[in-house]
Amino acid sequence: MPKALKYMLDMKRLPILIVMIVAGVFLAFNTMGKTNAKIPPSKYEKILQIVGEILSQGHYSPKDINDDFSKKVFTKYFEELDPDKNIFLQSDITSLDKYSTRIDDEIKGAPVQFFLEAGKIFNKRAEEATAVYKEILSKPFDFSVNETIVTDPKKVNFASSVTERKEQWRKRLKYLALQRFVDLQDARASNKGKEGFVVKTDAELEKEARDKVKTTMDRIFDRYRLKFNDDEKFSVYVNTITSMMDPYTEFFPPVDKRYFDEQLSGSFYGIGAQLTYEEGNIKIASVLPGGPAQKSGEVEAGDIIVKVAQGKETPVELTGYDVTDAVKVIRGQKGTEVKLTLRKKDGTLKPVSLIRDKIVQDESYVRSAVINQGTSKIGYIFLPEFYANFDDPNDPHRSSADVAKEVQKLKDDKVDGIVIDLRNNGGGSLYDVIQIAGLFIDQGPVVQVKDREGQPQVMRDKDGGVLYDGPLAVMVNEFSASASEIFAAAIQDYGRGVIIGSTSTYGKGTVQRPIGLDPTSNFLATNSDLGSLKLTLQKFYRISGGSTQLKGVVPDLVIPDYYEYLKMRERDNNNALPWDEISKASYKLWQPGYDLQTIKTLGSARIANDSVFQLIRKETNMLAQQDDKVYPLQIDQFRKEQKITRDAVKEIEKLVKMDKNMQVSFLKQDEQRYVSADKDKTERYKQWLNNVSKDVYVDQAVKVINDIVNQQNIAKGKTAQKTF
Repeated sequence: MPKALKYMLDMKRLPILIVMIVAGVFLAFNTMGKTNAKIPPSKYEKILQIVGEILSQGHYSPKDINDDFSKKVFTKYFEELDPDKNIFLQSDITSLDKYSTRIDDEIKGAPVQFFLEAGKIFNKRAEEATAVYKEILSKPFDFSVNETIVTDPKKVNFASSVTERKEQWRKRLKYLALQRFVDLQDARASNKGKEGFVVKTDAELEKEARDKVKTTMDRIFDRYRLKFNDDEKFSVYVNTITSMMDPYTEFFPPVDKRYFDEQLSGSFYGIGAQLTYEEGNIKIASVLPGGPAQKSGEVEAGDIIVKVAQGKETPVELTGYDVTDAVKVIRGQKGTEVKLTLRKKDGTLKPVSLIRDKIVQDESYVRSAVINQGTSKIGYIFLPEFYANFDDPNDPHRSSADVAKEVQKLKDDKVDGIVIDLRNNGGGSLYDVIQIAGLFIDQGPVVQVKDREGQPQVMRDKDGGVLYDGPLAVMVNEFSASASEIFAAAIQDYGRGVIIGSTSTYGKGTVQRPIGLDPTSNFLATNSDLGSLKLTLQKFYRISGGSTQLKGVVPDLVIPDYYEYLKMRERDNNNALPWDEISKASYKLWQPGYDLQTIKTLGSARIANDSVFQLIRKETNMLAQQDDKVYPLQIDQFRKEQKITRDAVKEIEKLVKMDKNMQVSFLKQDEQRYVSADKDKTERYKQWLNNVSKDVYVDQAVKVINDIVNQQNIAKGKTAQKTF
């Protein structure tokens, strides 16, 4: 069968929108290189043109790829390579100005030159910067001089001269050293007089502070020199282009796509060891029971990984790698060989060959606990993400099935209500969030989805009945995004439960799909040799019609939150897509047996009168005023301002932990899961329980459940429970 025909037949398996996108890209790819047969397109040209075609034909709201678009990418790329603006000179940018209107041509098939030329200059300037920071850090700083530093890159320009750049480096390094010097002085003061503690002079501490800064700088610039090659710079270049469309359209080289999938699924194929970075080395922090590393008997905690090789390939030295870099090369496909060169504790080098096997990160899966307060028993479910393994349909772990199991266990334990904690949950599988919503509502719409061409599609829970119909509260915060917002919005629109959290959720109302870039696989393999593009194809909308994009979900009960001042929501991104709304879907409100307005009034009054939350609001407002400031480099002024910030942070950390812990425990049937041969893992679970027991926000959610139970009991003529 001709390859093109087979390609078109295979495409019937994809949604029609994907078919249209891929067909256009296929035709574009087949015309590449025909205008200039003497210069076949390189990998970079292939990837960039395919990405450009997909963006134009498939993105939900594509921008015109023209000279104006090119200029924005040109400016942004330098900022992505050099975010602190202390490597490039302004003259470097000026020297490459001819490319400022050519990037759109590169996207459309012209030879890729800009990022390569910028990369050459970056490498040269990075070597110069290396010499600069080493020279500056070789001499003591005078922390008595009255001067300041601006750390916000938006308020700083690229240096106009080598002298100006050196001065920028001097202030930056002095600021970093001052931070460490003050910490060392504080440690000296608090440990003075303790047995075995060596008291150092200020001069010795100042040198130690500079040495610490130099170690950090060496690590960064080792990575620039040894790891940040043309392929990595190209990834930055492509992602600068894709980010102009929206914050979530993203290019993944093959190894990064695999890592992304692993994070979403909660499982991967590796050696079963946790890594840490220490003094320039990648070190084995712990070995997981039952994994290839433990079974080999040759890998121990404390071993340093010097080199990694894929089977018979040439080993790669890990100098310049951070932990994430190392993880990506150590993980791989099931049953494949990875060879490690380890430096043992006695200094000897030892080669170790391991066969990768499946490693399950069950700490990233849903877990539950029971909170006992007086006569009430509340089920608590923590869902870190809406995980699913799309590459393995036989994987027993996916969030919808796991949440159903936890709900059933709590229901069997006869809890009075359930709290679902979606704080810091960044989203995940759209299918799973619909299934999870269906556990709490009768069949009906959960979310509406619309692409750039068609009418909104109503996505429904199709199963009649509910698994749990009791009191429900959902906890969210600024970092609850995407699928978390779909769930919270559906629960809120149905009136099914009470949403509790900060002033709004994150505000990500877009849907992405991975598309492979490799024409030899007919663009169907999402893990292709050329990489993949995670493309924004759709926006989702609440069943009440409004999008969660930008605005997020506003909780029924707003609680002062200590992250409020950070300004890290969707609305704080210049390239975010706008908010809009569509028609309301048809759905029936839940009949909860209580008045939501009464619950909100009770909760709001309790929070408003709570001295803890009054103080949290006060301290976070103060931190917001301290943010994005000009920082002093004179030690007394630095200490004064630092004390204000540190005192606020310490006060908040103290406030969010209750003085009197709640009684929180695992269900009996879960003890085997949480108490295992892995002592570190067991300790982490115990610490998690302890953290939940002290959490003032969980405590408020429990109080809301008690309010609901009281209202239901009053409606039924029963005696109300006591709220603790």
